[in-house]
Amino acid sequence: MSKGRISILIILLVLLADQVLKIWIKTHMMIGEEHRICGDWFIIHFTENNGMAFGLEFAGKLGKYFLSIFRLVAVTFIAIYLFKIAKKEVPMGFIIAVALIFAGATGNIIDSMFYGLVFDHSYYQVAQFMPENGYASFLQGRVVDMLYFPILKGHWPSWSPFRPSESFIFFRPVFNIADSAITTGMFMIIVFFRRTLQKEL
Repeated sequence: MSKGRISILIILLVLLADQVLKIWIKTHMMIGEEHRICGDWFIIHFTENNGMAFGLEFAGKLGKYFLSIFRLVAVTFIAIYLFKIAKKEVPMGFIIAVALIFAGATGNIIDSMFYGLVFDHSYYQVAQFMPENGYASFLQGRVVDMLYFPILKGHWPSWSPFRPSESFIFFRPVFNIADSAITTGMFMIIVFFRRTLQKEL
């Protein structure tokens, strides 16, 4: 199988898994609802991210439009880059890493572009698919997150720079399959393919 076909297969598999899980969550759970998959350390916890990583936001609706357009431009450049390197003699692992980043970014863009149009809101209700009116306009949708791994819980020790009485959770962020794909791809490039990236830029 050619490098191009392998990268397309990876992209399709990530997008399928990401969107199937998000649509199931959106149509079966309310925001804040959770299901414990493996004790207290692997939980499906439904939340929505209205902005950047870790829920950061800026400049309201205008900022959301800017962020969505920036993501579209970035994904377009990644797609062009992936198309070019798939024809070159570069390590297959590097192509897989770039394909994972592209697939993850695309998965979250789909949420931002279309989820506001095709779903109800999920506050105190399970969202309806294809309602008469969605919860937001084009490019204003929220990204669905659900994977939560609070592996370690406790309080900061007295000698720490944080308040001893303050609790901590590791790992606190709630994320999705698309985020995992982006993180995995970036990790692969940073650890294994930095020289390849520098050479191919």
